[in-house]
Amino acid sequence: MKMSTAPSPEGYSIGELARAVGMSTHTLRWYESRGLFPREIPRTESGRRRYEPETVEWLRLLARLRASGMPVAGMAEYARLVRGGEGNEDERIALMEAHSRALTEQIDTLAECREVIDGKVAAYRRRLAERPPGAP
Repeated sequence: MKMSTAPSPEGYSIGELARAVGMSTHTLRWYESRGLFPREIPRTESGRRRYEPETVEWLRLLARLRASGMPVAGMAEYARLVRGGEGNEDERIALMEAHSRALTEQIDTLAECREVIDGKVAAYRRRLAERPPGAP
């Protein structure tokens, strides 16, 4: 049975949000403690967090930034800029462009590494192909 990832009218609970984005509630609390959300998380009268639906897209962005190697400090800086509202778009652009350049360098390095590894595999395959039948 598939669980719905749609929020209640009051927004997502932390558990609902965790399921919707594929993160643990512990990770979401840690993200909040590190200032990685673009705004303060509203709470119900009982003190429970209630996340807005757009938080799903925000967390998907954070997951991509983290998976692509952006340090948590960079993600926190980006969240701080978003919290700052309009007027800091140049800083946001600079942060994302710097990360994009770092990704390009990482991709180039990985391509070089793969070339070396693939060359080594090809050499082993040639050796195996040239080995006489029955030879160890």
